[in-house]
Amino acid sequence: MVSRKELYNECADMLKNYGNPNAEFDTLCIFQDIFDEKNPLFRPMEAVSQENEKTIREYVKKRSEGYPLQYILGKWEFYGYNFRISPDVLIPRPDTEVLVENVLEICRKEGKISPVIYDLCSGSGCIAVTLKKEIPSAEVYAVEISQKAVDIIKQNSALNNADINIINSNVIDPEFTENLKDIDIIVCNPPYLTQEDMDTLQKEVTFEPELALFGGADGLSFYREITAQWKKCLKKGGYLCYEFGYDQHEDVKNILVENKFENIKLTRDLAGIIRTVTAQKPIKQED
Repeated sequence: MVSRKELYNECADMLKNYGNPNAEFDTLCIFQDIFDEKNPLFRPMEAVSQENEKTIREYVKKRSEGYPLQYILGKWEFYGYNFRISPDVLIPRPDTEVLVENVLEICRKEGKISPVIYDLCSGSGCIAVTLKKEIPSAEVYAVEISQKAVDIIKQNSALNNADINIINSNVIDPEFTENLKDIDIIVCNPPYLTQEDMDTLQKEVTFEPELALFGGADGLSFYREITAQWKKCLKKGGYLCYEFGYDQHEDVKNILVENKFENIKLTRDLAGIIRTVTAQKPIKQED
């Protein structure tokens, strides 16, 4: 039988040879998952069972073919919480944690203890679940069009003991928003890739659901429709919070300005790229 250290080195070298810049990290994550240990190399000379060796090699082979590590493991961490994921939902990314921080900052600044929050295009539910965990008295709604994604949201709600409201619906359906009102905060990380982006996707991203990626020819379709339809659902003084793609900030800002939003604030992500925006519905605005 092969030892843990021998198998680790072999797998990491294999991923390096396939051009994986995070070969050692990815291999370690796979080992942690299989052995259910934080430091699986603590006993480097321990023999690996044939069953575990077979599974590890299968995982590494899939990873060498560009299949996302997160989908291989079937789980990933977001804002310190664990989430189940599958190819039916977008992989949670650290940059999206900035969007969560924006909402939390609004609640702190405004003294909102029990806000009504709608997370649109919810995907895995990572934003909605995290906000419920961070603001336990909030009334949080996760809206998602994909039934398969809704099933994942339900799993993540249960996994994190977060009692959120899950709605399977199209966020840009006028009938859905017709009777909604008095929302404190709307948060959304919608599909924002352009057609050009879709035509030149990195291999790993091609495994993610197109429904969660493609935002129309210029990537801005959802921003236009959501802003126009959902602004009437906000309370006067309520907030709309978006994530968007690289170099889309001016276009998204203009959409918000055109819809009479005020106090528009752009925020940078962990890489220093302008990635999110918060905007307020005027308190004195007539519906």
